Amino acid sequence: MKKINTLKSNLDFERIIKNNKPFKFKDYIIYIERKKEGNYKFGISVGKKIGNAVIRNKYKRRLKNIIDKKIYQNNFNCIIIVGKGILDRNFKEMEENLLKAFEILKLTKEK
Repeated sequence: MKKINTLKSNLDFERIIKNNKPFKFKDYIIYIERKKEGNYKFGISVGKKIGNAVIRNKYKRRLKNIIDKKIYQNNFNCIIIVGKGILDRNFKEMEENLLKAFEILKLTKEK
């Protein structure tokens, strides 16, 4: 994932979570903020309940890899919060679930 497409600011996370309704799908809670213009941006949050720093970073890397596989529409910010059930999933299941959620939310571009 390119740096230009990442959300890192705590203020951005708080604003998006406070002002938007969550979309819950399997092991993910996704918040979408629609914008008038600009690039798409993703923020990933993996809580301490998932594991130690090594485990949390492993799941962040996996999610970034999944996100990079698709082309997205512009004009939105997205925060993905990972639930504890992710520990029971392999990479293929994680990918199928996340991409299915993106299709439901209509974030990907049609081919």
